[in-house]
Amino acid sequence: FSQQEETRRKSSWLLIGFIGFFAWLGFGGDVALMLSTADATNGYQHRVPVIGIGITLVAAGVAWSAWRNGDKQILWSTRAMELINAVTPEQQRLANVVDEMSIASGLPRPKLWIVPDDDPNAFATGRDPAHASIAVTEGLLTRLDRDELQAVVAHEMAHVARYDTRLMTLVAAMVGAIALLSDGLGRFLWHSGRSGNTVARSMGGVAARRSGGRNAGVAVVLVVVWVLTLLIAPLVSRLVAMAISRKREFLADATAEQYTRNPGALASALAKLDDASAPTHRIGRAATHLCIVDPGDQRVQRLRGALGNLMASHPPMAERIA
Repeated sequence: FSQQEETRRKSSWLLIGFIGFFAWLGFGGDVALMLSTADATNGYQHRVPVIGIGITLVAAGVAWSAWRNGDKQILWSTRAMELINAVTPEQQRLANVVDEMSIASGLPRPKLWIVPDDDPNAFATGRDPAHASIAVTEGLLTRLDRDELQAVVAHEMAHVARYDTRLMTLVAAMVGAIALLSDGLGRFLWHSGRSGNTVARSMGGVAARRSGGRNAGVAVVLVVVWVLTLLIAPLVSRLVAMAISRKREFLADATAEQYTRNPGALASALAKLDDASAPTHRIGRAATHLCIVDPGDQRVQRLRGALGNLMASHPPMAERIA
């Protein structure tokens, strides 16, 4: 329980870091513009923080859209089909297991979805337990026995119970928004610079030329740092998202044991999932962090140390099984 509390606390700080990143991308650019144009007498003077306000509004809109419709978009992208009435023994077994884990966790029964893919995998999505969905691949239903399937469902129910599905959907939206904003602002500066736009010239060179201005040095430093941040923003945001995902996987594994009281079943299920080296083609990169195992190349997930912590979206499977 102490480890779970630590994981939740660290994840909260990482999310705060995401929000701070947005604030710096927006209002940092405004501050740099204000300082670099402060001494302008006849030219453009930046007064209103339009960049910060614009980015904040875009980020809020993306987050709201992800909170309301993110689960539907993810399920649609995987071509998942809702399981309403079970027609095969495997589907009926899944429905029974979900009923059991719903009782064990004290949560409402989530909607069930089947992803048409032979690779074994599963994920949960939804903004809260009342609107949750659990999706499993056809390969998962055929490869796992009943206890192993119960453990995987318990893992996904743990994500629902801890509101990981909401957190990770919002994080995915933030990653996409940062990439979009970084690309958009980068194109704006590039095209503005080529066309001789006053704002772009202010950010790129006015402060540097006014060596006598008291704000010149600070403005130049801020502009350089802001542009560098703009360039590395997509990479940094992606790394932060994967860090949050890795911490949440350990927490979900531990919570699944509380629901099933059968640690061997989850260990066995994870081992089978690890042995399936083929990628889950139906699940794209946008849902990587939601899955119980990375749907992409499993070789990245087997990396350990600093490189694995940077590149992998999930902890090494050997550590999770241990």
